[in-house]
Amino acid sequence: MSTTTPPITTHASRIARDHVAAVLPVIEALQAEAPRLAEWGATLATRLLGGARLLAAGNGGSAAEAQHLTAELVGRFDGDRRAFSAICLHGDTSALTAIGNDYGFEHVFARQVTAHAAPGDVLILLSTSGTSANLLHAARAARAAGATVWALTGPGPNPLTIAADDALTLPGAGANVQEAQLVAVHALCRVFDAAVHAALGPTR
Repeated sequence: MSTTTPPITTHASRIARDHVAAVLPVIEALQAEAPRLAEWGATLATRLLGGARLLAAGNGGSAAEAQHLTAELVGRFDGDRRAFSAICLHGDTSALTAIGNDYGFEHVFARQVTAHAAPGDVLILLSTSGTSANLLHAARAARAAGATVWALTGPGPNPLTIAADDALTLPGAGANVQEAQLVAVHALCRVFDAAVHAALGPTR
């Protein structure tokens, strides 16, 4: 068996270059959403400092983005600060599989939202399509509980943007939208931390 690395072809280079190029207009569209991200980050800081919690959910790669967000808030993003309550709804695999088995996959998030969400909480839903049934049910459950729903999706309008209280939509292919959503998550965390530091000081 040969262990020689195959030569990089012009075609392969073009594929990589085209993929990177495709994310650039999505990032440009995200730049225009900076005021929305600033508002979300400041609002989230106020809510969580007041004792509310963040819930987050997504499917597949968007689930990874949701878990990334909650990890930044429970842990830390830019510097030391207190921990905040943030729950990624796919993280409890026993609950996820039990609910899916008993009620159907479309209810795996909504059932948890009904259990955990309270007025003042925030539910962030990430999706490239904005059409996932389990996220739509979660949005409705959150609003019924008095929680605020924010959606990060691909091109809109779509069913999830309609079900949410506010939404950040981005044009482009699913993979590129998802890549830009990670930038959005980090921008949100950066604003959140700045607002917390302004309210409590940098080490609290």
